[in-house]
Amino acid sequence: MDTTQPATRPDNPRFSSGPCAKPPAFSLDSLKDAALGRSHRAAIGKAKLKDAIERTKEILGVPDGYIAAIVPASDTGAVEMAMWNLLGARPVEMLAWESFGAGWVTDVVKQLKLDAKVTTADYGEIVDLGAVDWNSDVVFTWNGTTSGVRVPPSFEVPSDREGLTICDATSAAFAQDLPWDSLDVVTFSWQKVLGGEAAHGMIVLSPRAVERLETYTPAWPLPKIFRLTKAGKLIAGVFEGATINTPSMLAVEDYLQALDWAISVGGLKGLIGRADANAQVLHDFCAARDWIDNLAVDPETRSNTSVCLKFTDPRISDGAAFAKAVAKRLESQNVAYDIGAYRDAPPGLRIWCGGTVETADLEALCPWLDWAFEAEIAALTAAA
Repeated sequence: MDTTQPATRPDNPRFSSGPCAKPPAFSLDSLKDAALGRSHRAAIGKAKLKDAIERTKEILGVPDGYIAAIVPASDTGAVEMAMWNLLGARPVEMLAWESFGAGWVTDVVKQLKLDAKVTTADYGEIVDLGAVDWNSDVVFTWNGTTSGVRVPPSFEVPSDREGLTICDATSAAFAQDLPWDSLDVVTFSWQKVLGGEAAHGMIVLSPRAVERLETYTPAWPLPKIFRLTKAGKLIAGVFEGATINTPSMLAVEDYLQALDWAISVGGLKGLIGRADANAQVLHDFCAARDWIDNLAVDPETRSNTSVCLKFTDPRISDGAAFAKAVAKRLESQNVAYDIGAYRDAPPGLRIWCGGTVETADLEALCPWLDWAFEAEIAALTAAA
């Protein structure tokens, strides 16, 4: 059994699924124009916030008539803001196939106490999207960060739906071509595909979602940090950079630099191409080996960002311990950081493949995956 270390390491071993790797062009010097020590309500602050919103919409191809806002508390804050403001007007269906989707179920059923229909699938699987009642308000995650399972590109949400679609797209935005006409609410964070800093989220609303906001008042109190309307009318300033609470202008500058980089690599098309190429490295790696496989069962549902892998070798009796040992061994060699599976997910590895990761680094990682696996198998054999 060959346990010789590979000769080449990834230049950047940061394969964390959040916060994710910074863009390759990132440097602290690029933040020198941040509006530090200035009010976000001053002209300079409002201009930068509005610029972030408008360029986000432009790169993502958000349709005319949709509006976007920067909100607090990352993607979690954005999803909860949507649910607290919009749900309760009609029946609700919750879809979950990983831990964050399951968290939204808990919010709706136990916190909002709505009698929602809950449809779930095991890790690696996806629910039957064709059986969903899209005349209900439907809450779902487009790309399961902790399961590596995404909505297949071939699926189409019915155009004649009566309910709203509320989509957590934090691991999909800037890496997958979202069908905006099928989505009424889309949320994501800066810390995922563009490698921005944490704590800031974004919410995009369709005209149908805005209509719901202005014609429906939830039965429960809304914390100030969630409020998008006043006296039955949309608070328009929130969607022009007048944020609900104080944002970090340093994080805003960092996000603006990430948007610049995104444009430099070809915008959305370029970002999707980078993520696809990255994920394909790991898919090809698994296809050539009998001891590791993609957690996503159906190839059409496999994520191109949060690629989740499982060990399949029958000699492994304690999958959690084995996976933890492999991840620890790779980190000790400064080869890969933070690639253990999410705590609620099946044992294995989770390797981020979004556009800020270089394909060459994933290619350099693969021999090290072989090395770490063989080394841990050797350790198991010696201990037997």
